[in-house]
Amino acid sequence: MREEQRDIKTIDAEGQTLGRLASHIATILIGKDKPVFEPNRDLGDHVQVVNASKIIFSGNKMDQKVYWHHTTHGQGLRMVGLKALWSKDPSDVLRRAVSRMLPKNKHRTERMKRLIVKN
Repeated sequence: MREEQRDIKTIDAEGQTLGRLASHIATILIGKDKPVFEPNRDLGDHVQVVNASKIIFSGNKMDQKVYWHHTTHGQGLRMVGLKALWSKDPSDVLRRAVSRMLPKNKHRTERMKRLIVKN
């Protein structure tokens, strides 16, 4: 089995919506854009995103969207709004969106390591 060559694809995020951009990035990280795609192999490329702070949001997402996770302890539901997360680190919002669009399997961690986000 030979090792496939991984390219570096640069994407300009200026003026693009978060969800459409994240699904495009996830497709590249998985390797579905290649003719040699196989579901059980990790053949995706590296993705470098520039201008992540210039992503646009449709509707009232900036005020209404909430990210939440549970600490697995009683009363451990933690919530943070998109506006607070965006003001702290815009690249984290894109990372969360891409991570949640990738398949939940053993390849996810390695695929996320190949995502480079610059503001």
